[in-house]
Amino acid sequence: MHLLVCTPFFANVSNIMKLGYIILYVPKVADAVAFYEKAFGMTCRFRHGGEEGDYAEMQTGETVLAFASETLADSHGFAYRKTSVSGDAPSIEIALVSEDVAGAFDTAITAGAIAVSQPAGKPWGQTVSYVRDNNGYLVEICSPVGAAD
Repeated sequence: MHLLVCTPFFANVSNIMKLGYIILYVPKVADAVAFYEKAFGMTCRFRHGGEEGDYAEMQTGETVLAFASETLADSHGFAYRKTSVSGDAPSIEIALVSEDVAGAFDTAITAGAIAVSQPAGKPWGQTVSYVRDNNGYLVEICSPVGAAD
């Protein structure tokens, strides 16, 4: 297996941006939080507006996964495509890394996720599976690269 190491274009710049947040627009933030807690074992680290508020952040590691209500998103004044479980998945995926992909996949399905593809080994040494969450977003459940189950 060969992994390509990329050299940052801005290698000598002191103000390199880093990915801080992935924010998914959802109809009901509380429902998204409850689903991600049950399906993926995450905990909510911050809520704005209480239990039924317009914004919440999940404890996920260095990059924050957050949910904003469609009402809050509408207030920003730009157009966006709302997601649903019945339509095609949006052109984005959330990738969650697990040492037990099959177990995490089964837990997600039991919690109400929709199976897209069962766990499978990939040529680059990773086990990968896909589900859709309660709002139709695609979630990849995978092992670390180079650590197939």
